[in-house]
Amino acid sequence: MGTEIERKFLVCDDSWEPQAHRGTIYRQGYLPCQQSASVRVRVAAEKGYLNIKSAAFSVRRKEFEYEIPVHDAEDLLDTLCQKPLIEKIRYLVDFGKHTWEVDVFEGENDGLVLAEVELKSPDEPFELPGWAGEEVSDDPRYYNPYLIERPYKTW
Repeated sequence: MGTEIERKFLVCDDSWEPQAHRGTIYRQGYLPCQQSASVRVRVAAEKGYLNIKSAAFSVRRKEFEYEIPVHDAEDLLDTLCQKPLIEKIRYLVDFGKHTWEVDVFEGENDGLVLAEVELKSPDEPFELPGWAGEEVSDDPRYYNPYLIERPYKTW
């Protein structure tokens, strides 16, 4: 069993220098399922993944992830996943003692930029970069399953 401990923030400016970092294109979708978990299919860097997370919108969640054949992932995205798909470019940005994931959304969620930091415990201290704005870890609107149901462009 895996546990994810993650804090999520809006990005308030581009001083994290997106041009200095190489991003990975992500295409992902969610299979329709019960309210207790989300089942995500993802293609990133020409690899396929299946991910299952508890549906709680909080800093700590159960998480399981498995690599699957990329052609299976693409088929699932095209045929079984809810639309619109999540399209984003993920940048890894080192700041302090942590590596932040900065997601620049495209498609129906264009204009949204989020930063996440994974922690070993909910109370682990970390440095907050100047480009990290309001914390949205407990706001369900900023989780990908919600963004499929209500894309950022419609807010």
